Amino acid sequence: MFEADDGEYADADEDEITIVESFQFNFDIVRAATNDFSNSNKLGQGGFGVVYRGKLPDGQMIAVKRLLKDSSQGDVEFKNEVLLVAKLQHRNLVRLLGFSLEGSERLLIYEFVTNKSLDYFIFDPTRKAQLNWQKRYDIIRGIVRGLLYLHEDSRLRIIHRDIKASNILLDDEMNPKISDFGLARLFVIDQSEGNTDQIVGTYGYMAPEYAMHGQFSVKSDVFSFGVLVLEIISGHKNSTNIGHGNDVEYLLSFAWRSWREGKAQNMIDAALNNISANEIMRCIHIGLLCVQENVVDRPTMATVALMLNSYSLTLSIPSKPAYFYGSGTRSLQDMELWAGNIGSTTSGESVNHASNTDPYPR
Repeated sequence: MFEADDGEYADADEDEITIVESFQFNFDIVRAATNDFSNSNKLGQGGFGVVYRGKLPDGQMIAVKRLLKDSSQGDVEFKNEVLLVAKLQHRNLVRLLGFSLEGSERLLIYEFVTNKSLDYFIFDPTRKAQLNWQKRYDIIRGIVRGLLYLHEDSRLRIIHRDIKASNILLDDEMNPKISDFGLARLFVIDQSEGNTDQIVGTYGYMAPEYAMHGQFSVKSDVFSFGVLVLEIISGHKNSTNIGHGNDVEYLLSFAWRSWREGKAQNMIDAALNNISANEIMRCIHIGLLCVQENVVDRPTMATVALMLNSYSLTLSIPSKPAYFYGSGTRSLQDMELWAGNIGSTTSGESVNHASNTDPYPR
């Protein structure tokens, strides 16, 4: 959850109250806008609540997040999301318009983003054809810009902690917008990491140091981004079994083995027809650098942006990623098993080394 640390941000109570009051919507107006939260207006559902399409009296379209009454996101987290997102302004972040409170009802009102979320397209056999490589590449770069803003360019340093395909919304031009800041963590600008006893987020996208020990940093978001990049390129969920018979494995395992064996082209979604193969290979390379087990080895988002924008920059050879065997909510026994698997991995295994003319294994 979002937590304010010591410093000027934690003490600005009066400013926060002013912001909250200026963003408050009348509950009855919002309820009418969604036709009393009708199923026909339902856009989706996440861990904290249901999202509905709505239309205000002036004709403006909105997305309304109705928090579950038994949600683990309490009043403090609700207020934090309002205050946090209200301070963020970037074209690759979903814009918060306001909130509404009525008894036990808590609503967040966002700009309406036309084309649903990335997972709606990228994991659907038919709809994924709408995302050619140029669109997928632009989505990757837009996510990078949004994360770079959160990590370094806004006046606050923010770790999202739940970067995943369903939290990337697409506008009418398929530009990505990072959404859902209910789990975000605010830092003062010179702080870069923290610890928590409450592990929140989505397994499969979680960095191992966070899932196992509650340690998080900007590199936790980098790990999640790396998983997302590999999903965008392959069209496979990180939890999907890839392969046949006894040769089934999960996405990170498959990506690493394919890379190490010089068969990284096997990662590419067949819908892309290997168009811009060299550019795709570079993105696979970047994705693998982001999901490395060792936190220090992962690049920052600033470095990722440089990697994407400068082809003259030579990329280092990735080490073995942290694997995740499974999906959904995991039991402690499952997590301990995963910890054992992580502990047995090494980063010293050889990979296909690059030549000067073609730096990506084929």
